[in-house]
Amino acid sequence: MFVKSATYEVPVVYESQNSFVDFDLHPQLTKNIVNQGYIHPTPIQDQAIPALLEGRDVVGTAKTGSGKTAAFLIPMIQKVFTQKDQKVLIVTPTRELAVQIEQEFRKFSQSMNMFSVLCIGGVGMFPQIQKLRRRPEFVIGTPGRLKDLMQQNVLRLEQFNNVILDEVDRMLDMGFLPDVKFITAHLPQERQSLFFSATQQENVQSIMQTFLHDPVRITVKSQNTTSHIEQDIVKLAGREKIEVLHEMLIKAEFEKVIIFIRTKHGTEKLAQSLDRRGIAVAAIHGNKSQNQRQRAIEAFKKDHISVLLATDVASRGLDINNVTHVINYDLPETYEDYVHRIGRTGRANKKGMALTFVD
Repeated sequence: MFVKSATYEVPVVYESQNSFVDFDLHPQLTKNIVNQGYIHPTPIQDQAIPALLEGRDVVGTAKTGSGKTAAFLIPMIQKVFTQKDQKVLIVTPTRELAVQIEQEFRKFSQSMNMFSVLCIGGVGMFPQIQKLRRRPEFVIGTPGRLKDLMQQNVLRLEQFNNVILDEVDRMLDMGFLPDVKFITAHLPQERQSLFFSATQQENVQSIMQTFLHDPVRITVKSQNTTSHIEQDIVKLAGREKIEVLHEMLIKAEFEKVIIFIRTKHGTEKLAQSLDRRGIAVAAIHGNKSQNQRQRAIEAFKKDHISVLLATDVASRGLDINNVTHVINYDLPETYEDYVHRIGRTGRANKKGMALTFVD
């Protein structure tokens, strides 16, 4: 019943009021957008971009995959390119999401002579310090590393007159509330502020009220559906988990699979077991360096490996196309974790399957 009742939210069908050429952007930025295959804005882009171009604060409530990264990057790139002395700080909960945002920034800002620095843990701090000294227009980072750089006096937030807090509810879930408050306390009063969250919980509301000034509020409505994600359980019936998993993975239909495991140790142990059995696999978890995690994700995206193992924390921010199956090798700790896991498949209206092992 737990599995069958679970739903994953997808956006309600929406007819955009604008096209990207309607936004009166710099020609090079418009060209970069078109080169990425963007024609019609998503709901969050359609509503947020005009407000941001007017200089308004924005609070957006939208799920992962709604297109909010482009919704804030496009107007911020336009602002930096056309106005003097503009700097943008983007704070996000996970390293993977920060990396994805910077990758998107590079695509949208191509040939526009502006630069970014990625400030995340799991990699050396010194290269980040060197890049910060070059005064990049965009700084993208996770709360812990940003705080470390501030305390070393190499990151001065009073210089940032544009700030974006992305996926605030996840930052709070992951225990970043003290770091987020520390960061926001050092920002200048005169600034444009963007605030994105999938939910409007009470603790999210408390930060939002102190962070924003007369914001435009945008909520992208979603509908619950399981039509594109088939869910089922796999009864072990006394058999070894690894044997059942192996029999599944060697079947042709298991083309691109994410497997969720509860612990870092369990993730590494399973990766070694599958590797010995000839399965092309990589693992991401909290003990891996950021370079190791990113290499694993890129190998999976490019189909160099067919199976990616992940803990729940390491999986946050994963947005990978064409995942055919999600397998809950270990049961998730919460219902929300389960819904988040199964949402890694069945994306972009493609069919996916989520399987959960039970004794």
